[in-house]
Amino acid sequence: MANDNKGLSMHLPGVFRAKKKDGSLYYRASVTYRNKHISLGSFAWEETAHQAYQEAGEIIKNSVLTFQAYREDMVLPFEKWVCLMNFRDNGLYIANPIYIRIRYFEYYLTRDTVLKFDLDDLFYYSSHKIMRRGNRLFVADYGMQTGIAARYGIKNYAVEGRDYRFVNGDPLDYRYENIEIINQFHGVSRVSKMGKSYYRAKIHVNGDLIIGYYETDIEAAIAYNKAIDLLKKAGVTREYVPNYMEQISPSLYADLYGKLSVSPGILSYRP
Repeated sequence: MANDNKGLSMHLPGVFRAKKKDGSLYYRASVTYRNKHISLGSFAWEETAHQAYQEAGEIIKNSVLTFQAYREDMVLPFEKWVCLMNFRDNGLYIANPIYIRIRYFEYYLTRDTVLKFDLDDLFYYSSHKIMRRGNRLFVADYGMQTGIAARYGIKNYAVEGRDYRFVNGDPLDYRYENIEIINQFHGVSRVSKMGKSYYRAKIHVNGDLIIGYYETDIEAAIAYNKAIDLLKKAGVTREYVPNYMEQISPSLYADLYGKLSVSPGILSYRP
């Protein structure tokens, strides 16, 4: 391990003085490993910055050091530990807290909250930091908050167990093989009626209105779209998101749209 910021004032290894705009001093810590310069952060005290440098050196040199060795009194944040350990073990430095396994990678929100993704998603999450607000996981993408679940076909309205499920029961495992989409359409759910399975289409207008029961989810999804059109003609101003039908041709869509019946409650509804 070496340091390549020559010529800067330095008292302790791995530590460099810097000045804020108001003239006050602060200290930056960094290491160079495998010809890669890695910033460890900025600190108020020189000794603290040096401790960060020492911790980083221990991670890099000690190949048996694991995530469990991290303590809350460490100077380096846990995210940086993950980055350094991945670089040490896999030869790839990623700024986000990612650790690559043989067939997948882990993204550490905390030491105990670990997401799993397929390697196909490595490039995306290497450049998009995952954030959490409550139970919602999202990234900032072109200035917008994009939910993680949406990347895997899980819509905002979806309910686990009804619209999708995690095959192995782990809601943090976002590998494609572990996500089963049960229902992909707005307003559609699978129900049992008189011992037979149907797809129910339902829409919310000052309460839930049943549109009808249908043999397939595509028919129910088209009926939902038809109900939207009928409600708009009746004067309902609420904005609904229609179902996008990429599974069938426009001609088949139009044919089904004309044939499918909807409930009298939809046909006679007035705001």
